[in-house]
Amino acid sequence: MRPHRPRRSPRSRSSAVGLVLLTVAATACGGRGGDDGGPGASGVRDPYFPKAGNGGYDVTHYALDLAYDPGAHRLTGTATLTARATQDLSAFNLDLVGMDVEQVTVDGAAARRHRAGQELTVRPRDGLDRGARFRVTVRYSGAPVTVTDPDGSEEGWLRTVDGALALGQPTGSMAWFPGNHHPSDKATYTLAVTVPKGLRAVSNGEPAGEETKGSRTTHRWRTTEPMASYLATLAIGRYAVDRGTTAGGLPVYTAVDPEQAEASRAVLARLPEVVAWAERTFGPYPFSSAGAIVERPGDAGYALETQNRPVFPGAPGTGLMVHEIAHQWYGNSVTPRTWRDMWLNEGFATYAEWLWEEDHGGDTAQQTFDALYAGTYLRDAEANEALWSFPPARPPDAAHISGVPVYQRGAMVLHKIRQTVGDSAFSALLRGWARDHRHGNADTDDFTAYVERSAPQEDFDGIWADWLYGEGKPERP
Repeated sequence: MRPHRPRRSPRSRSSAVGLVLLTVAATACGGRGGDDGGPGASGVRDPYFPKAGNGGYDVTHYALDLAYDPGAHRLTGTATLTARATQDLSAFNLDLVGMDVEQVTVDGAAARRHRAGQELTVRPRDGLDRGARFRVTVRYSGAPVTVTDPDGSEEGWLRTVDGALALGQPTGSMAWFPGNHHPSDKATYTLAVTVPKGLRAVSNGEPAGEETKGSRTTHRWRTTEPMASYLATLAIGRYAVDRGTTAGGLPVYTAVDPEQAEASRAVLARLPEVVAWAERTFGPYPFSSAGAIVERPGDAGYALETQNRPVFPGAPGTGLMVHEIAHQWYGNSVTPRTWRDMWLNEGFATYAEWLWEEDHGGDTAQQTFDALYAGTYLRDAEANEALWSFPPARPPDAAHISGVPVYQRGAMVLHKIRQTVGDSAFSALLRGWARDHRHGNADTDDFTAYVERSAPQEDFDGIWADWLYGEGKPERP
C-alpha cells in the first residue's frame, strides 16, 4: 500500500548463498554461442514504468551478501543472480540506481559493463543461448539512495534513527540490489546481512541463522516461495523480536521498534486470529511464515505488504493489519502482471477490510458500499469526489496507481460481482482466483475472464463497462 489513503483509519500502501542452489545453477548452465543474438530489452514496457524490468531473461534466484554501516551510511554488496535466457543474448540489462559497480562476472568470467541511468548493461564474454541457465555476480558499494515516486512518496533505502528500512513499491528495490525489477519476474531469495553488533537485520521469509564475529553480526534469511522484487524488504535497527505460531502451526515472526512495542502489543497478538480468518475466507495461506515489522511512524509514513512480513509505520489498527495480511494472497501470491493492474492488489485487500467488519459485528459490505456511493464514507468531500476521478482499471498515469479509485472503487467492483453471483459463489470465486494463480502473475483481463467462466449464466458487461472501466460515477440501479 502507499501513503495518504483518505479513509477512517491510517492509509497503508502489500555471504549466504545457498550451496545447493548454486551447485545446481552451475551444473545446469547451458552451452554458449549466442553471439548471433541481440541485447535484451532495457525495459518490459510497463504502461507506467516502461524502463522497469528487462527483457531476454528470467531470474529464478537472488543471493544477496550485504553489509551496512549506518553511521557512515555505506552499503557493500555482492548480488548473485541465477537466471535463464529467454532469447539468444549478446548482452542484457539489470536495474540498479546509484551505487558504484566494481565488478561483474557471468558464470565466473569477467563481463564488460556499462551504466546509463538505472540501466546496468552486462555483455558476457560469450553470448548466451536461449534456454541456457547462467549466473551473474555483481559487486557494488556506496551510499544507497532514497527514491521519490511519481506520487511524491519515498521508497528505496530509507535511513532511520538506528539503521535503515528498504521498501520497493513500485521501483525502489533497485536502490539496494541489482535485478530484474518488475513484478512480472518473481524469484526466490537468500540474504546475508552484516551489521554492527547490537542491531538486527530483518527480511522476508524465514531466519536462517546469525553469527557474531567481533563487533559485527551477520543475519541470514531465506525466501523459498517466488517473490516479486518490490515485495522484498530489509529492516536494520534495534527491534523487540517475538516468535510464535498460529493455531494451525504457521510460524509467526514479528520485529517491533522498542518505542512501538507497548502500543503494538494488543494488535499483534491478534495476528494469528487475522491469518486464521483470512485462511477461512481466501484459502490456504500461500507462504511458509507470517509476521510483521513495526517501525517508528516517521521512518516510512505508510504501510507496505512486504512478503511474509508487512511493514507498518507505528502500531497498526486491526483494519490495516487485515488489509496487509489479505495482500499475502492478493498481490504477493497473485501478483499483478503490470502496474496498471494494481486494483487487483488494492481492491481485493480493501474488500477484505469490508468482509472483516461484516464478520465481526461492524458495517456490512453493502452498508460500506452505500456510504461510498453516497459520499459519506471517506474523510472529506475532496476524497469522496476523487473516488470517481478515474476508473480503477485505468489509472491516468504512474502518479495515480495508488489513488482512491484503485482501492475503494476497486472494492466496489468486487461487491458488484458479489451482488450478481450471490454470497456462496462469490466466496468460491475469491478462493478459486487465489488458488488458480497461486505464486503467479495475472492481469485484469485474466480476472474478468475468470469471473465470466465462474458464472457463465450471468452478464457482467455492465459491471466492466460502468464500474471497472467507466469514467465518472455510474448510475445506480
